[in-house]
Amino acid sequence: MIAQVSGTLISKELDRVEIMTSGGVAYELAIPLGVYESLPRVGDAVTLHTHLVVKEDAWQLFGFATTFERRVFQRVLNAKGVGPALALGLLSTLTAERLVRALRDKDVATLQSVPRVGRKKAEQLILDLADKLDDLQVSAAPGVPRPEGAGVEDAIRALVSLGYSTVDAERAVRQAVDEGGRGPGAAELIRAALGKIRG
Repeated sequence: MIAQVSGTLISKELDRVEIMTSGGVAYELAIPLGVYESLPRVGDAVTLHTHLVVKEDAWQLFGFATTFERRVFQRVLNAKGVGPALALGLLSTLTAERLVRALRDKDVATLQSVPRVGRKKAEQLILDLADKLDDLQVSAAPGVPRPEGAGVEDAIRALVSLGYSTVDAERAVRQAVDEGGRGPGAAELIRAALGKIRG
């Protein structure tokens, strides 16, 4: 199994990268959106944790910034009717941490914010995975403490539905909470966070 790829980043797109290893072999990896946002510049060194999916007609390599992200991807693949494309979509829309929280909390609405996930699919994911995540310890991204609270969750979900990435939405809402305290409701947080994103 290919567990990790290290080398020079030779190209990057929103959903895939190419990495040239020191042995002269270039690997193409499909990635979730959060990985793209954390990548260095083209030409710099990079290391991604990987998972290989083998099908009859193709082998596909998936890359992740952390082992936690890879483990969540692998766990989601065990759910009924979930293939690599949908698993990647879940991680791209929600991030690994929010996905685990949504599954544990049986948060159907958050899961339905993912493209191609309707209520029936969200409920199936919860049924298959909610009680099988105890070994996955959720922590906030390094240097980006995650704000908590119902209003905060609603604000983040609203920003994502407007087309902003989960990473940008959480960062903007966190800044709004830091400046305004925990008092503001979702509507006030959304307005404040939009101001942060738009500068």
